[in-house]
Amino acid sequence: MPDGCPGALSTHRAADGPLARIRLPGGLVLPEQMQVLAEAAAELGDGSLELTSRGNIQVRAVSDPDELANRLAAAGLLPSPTHERVRNILASPLSGRVGGLTDVRSLVGELDAAVCARPELAELPGRTLFALDDGRGDLCGLEPDFGVYAQADGSFAVLLAGRDSGVRVDREHVVSTLLDCADAFVRLRHKEWRLAELDGGAARIVDVLGLQAGPVLAMPAPVEVPPIGWLDQDDGHVALGAGLANGVLGARLAEFLAAVDRPLIVTPWRSLIVGDLDEEPAEQVVRVLAPMGLIFDAASPWIRVSACTGSPGCEKSLADVRADLAAAVDARMTPRDERQHWSGCERRCGRPKGEVTDVIATGIGYQVS
Repeated sequence: MPDGCPGALSTHRAADGPLARIRLPGGLVLPEQMQVLAEAAAELGDGSLELTSRGNIQVRAVSDPDELANRLAAAGLLPSPTHERVRNILASPLSGRVGGLTDVRSLVGELDAAVCARPELAELPGRTLFALDDGRGDLCGLEPDFGVYAQADGSFAVLLAGRDSGVRVDREHVVSTLLDCADAFVRLRHKEWRLAELDGGAARIVDVLGLQAGPVLAMPAPVEVPPIGWLDQDDGHVALGAGLANGVLGARLAEFLAAVDRPLIVTPWRSLIVGDLDEEPAEQVVRVLAPMGLIFDAASPWIRVSACTGSPGCEKSLADVRADLAAAVDARMTPRDERQHWSGCERRCGRPKGEVTDVIATGIGYQVS
């Protein structure tokens, strides 16, 4: 079965037109890159950017996929045409800025470059997920195929299929170990899209590579509420965590974010972090961008709800779930203390990990379970 995961070059034909997914290792978007994305959304797409649960960005209804690819390549967002769909690399979004046991940001670039340098890894499924958790445990609950979890003694626990493998490596061997594990998966898999689907996959990789495994750690629970609001950085600067209704960033708001001229991080909870601000500019960002749609209040109902694309973007959907969810939020009909995910069908695309109440369209209304 061919890999249908969309990319920047291989778009997916959705009900509303071609869908392009731009991989952002570590979720990082530089200001000039956000400007390019904003212009592309306005001129070539439906006028908005969708944040994904893997810290990537999507452009819907792309009118000229070739022109989009050219713009992305010129902006440095398409460094490897052969590997662009397998560059799914998450990193703790606040790493190096707020808390954590170690700064994993440099490992993101090293891992990305190393993945692209191995021709055989172009054969990884587009659903493969790498993760670099800086010790706070925020990425463990996302069940990465291949990841590391920093420990207090300076070592890293190697995660395979979302679980601790018992293998420990030092920082110097993080990238090479993850690449070797991914290469072993390529050689062992048949039709499996994720390592967890391969029978005994994690244990087989440990055995094939001759790795030494010891006692395993229990994994932290999935994050329920992303970093939102005013975040004091360890270096004295300020980071701002911001949510978005339905994880959708309008092109005009994206241009304003680019104009802030600070690094932006797309989180795996479909939110944003604006980093390295001084206090006064941070106050101005909140004052100007909150009325435009950025949500800096962790108590907002939008922080605990999510939805799939729904109609009209998905032909399988039985309802316009995003519009219906927005109406429910406006009417204060969503619960304040639990997470909900609204789906247009039983596939429940985009459902977050952990305890979540499902609200599923049935064609004659919604079923809550």
